[in-house]
Amino acid sequence: MQALQTHPWAYPALEIVHIFGIALLLGNLVLLELRVFGRGAALPLADLARLSLTVALCGFTLVAASGLLMFASQPQELLANSAFTLKMLLILLAGGNAVAFHVRGSLKRLDTTARALMLVSTVLWLAVLTCGRWIAYR
Repeated sequence: MQALQTHPWAYPALEIVHIFGIALLLGNLVLLELRVFGRGAALPLADLARLSLTVALCGFTLVAASGLLMFASQPQELLANSAFTLKMLLILLAGGNAVAFHVRGSLKRLDTTARALMLVSTVLWLAVLTCGRWIAYR
């Protein structure tokens, strides 16, 4: 963790990895949501879902790894930050929403509940993104 605090490029490089992971995660979830809501109906849903969810999980892995490293460099400050606390709560809610979406087989149903869960997912991840940006100002 000392390298993150002493090397002038370490923390900014970690932030770049974090942002890249966010782009992969959120971009692919929005792509899948658009398909669930009927856009790009010519694209086979199962194939698109397999690809977009795989890339989204890769993005989440980058976000989680880089986020843990950033947290480890200043845990006391982050734990005292209300935007960080809210961000962590929203991530838990987004995870629970994703579990609910997949456990009920929403990709096979594409019903109102599936669409609602997908929309909630996107709103939660946008809120996570907003809180993450807000951390610097709290």
